Amino acid sequence: MKTTFTSESVAAGHPDKICDQISDTVVDEALRIDPRSRVAVETLVTTDRIVMAGEVTCPKKINYRLLARSVVKSLGYTKSVYCFTYRSPISVYIHEQSPDIAAGVDNGGAGDQGMMFGYATQETPEYMPLPIVLAHRLVEHMDRMRETGKMPYLRPDGKSEVNVVYTNGKPVLVETIVLAVPHDPDIKNNEVKADLIRHVVRPVLELYRLALPNKTNIIFNGTGKWEIGGPASDTGVTGRKIIVDTYGAFARHGGGCFSGKDPTKVDRSGAYACRYIAKNIIAAGLADRCEVRVAYVIGKREPIAKDIDCFGTEKKPIRAITSYAWNLLDLSVPGILEGLNLRRPIYRETARYGHFGRDSFPWERIASV
Repeated sequence: MKTTFTSESVAAGHPDKICDQISDTVVDEALRIDPRSRVAVETLVTTDRIVMAGEVTCPKKINYRLLARSVVKSLGYTKSVYCFTYRSPISVYIHEQSPDIAAGVDNGGAGDQGMMFGYATQETPEYMPLPIVLAHRLVEHMDRMRETGKMPYLRPDGKSEVNVVYTNGKPVLVETIVLAVPHDPDIKNNEVKADLIRHVVRPVLELYRLALPNKTNIIFNGTGKWEIGGPASDTGVTGRKIIVDTYGAFARHGGGCFSGKDPTKVDRSGAYACRYIAKNIIAAGLADRCEVRVAYVIGKREPIAKDIDCFGTEKKPIRAITSYAWNLLDLSVPGILEGLNLRRPIYRETARYGHFGRDSFPWERIASV
């Protein structure tokens, strides 16, 4: 049976990702000062303006404006023509965490209620669905072309979309690729497209031994013109790219975003724990696809529910797989924090090109059990 599946990703300079990275830079700074800091920070960016709001409990004062400016500058927003730069005005509305929430978290309980999902598949070396992996790698390479000066006419911001054809559940070819990126108007669209195919699309597909689609199926800047990207053309907010952050809609999502939250928030740490277990089930050869799901209640240490679905691809009885899985990691909130060593400044890097599928993160390691 033939089916298709499409996923998208966005560049590091996309407005929503600017916000995610600013918020996670605050998380990192607070954890650097004190591993038990509490953070729940949202950022908004728009034309020539940055707004930060939320709750931070930390023993030392944090220079929020300095952190935000450093992120924006590193992403290439340095020219006034963008109508948004690291010099743009910043408003900060951040206070301490609610004592009612803190009371539950202080005892090792979850910082909120909710459902979290983790997914893994054997279809790529990253144990991720192929469409989202390709979408991430395309925008990552596109960003690199601008940052290294190989395509100096590119400007911050950008998106990708990849449509993959599956036969009997296995990916067989890339049917369509969509790329969008703002660029210097002196460079014609067809020149930019040719360079992107040469320096971005072809190298990424070669990494996965995939053929280049027909060039008519490589779509660049669908409206025909994109000169100014970023917050001046599209307001950004923390937490709006939860599908980009996870599995590209290939698997379920509990609904809570990750960025801007310290790891006592199970929206974040619970999803990381589920991914860790799902990936290890696939890496151990116990199934071809796996979804792990949990649910928590605010103030309670243990999940109120946990389950595993291998979609009929299991190689051993489910009871053997669940026995293996639940011994991989203690799914209490303190157990996740300690087992994955999450109380440390590792989060800004998660806020671009997805939270899963890169070995540098602790929830991506293969267990030695």
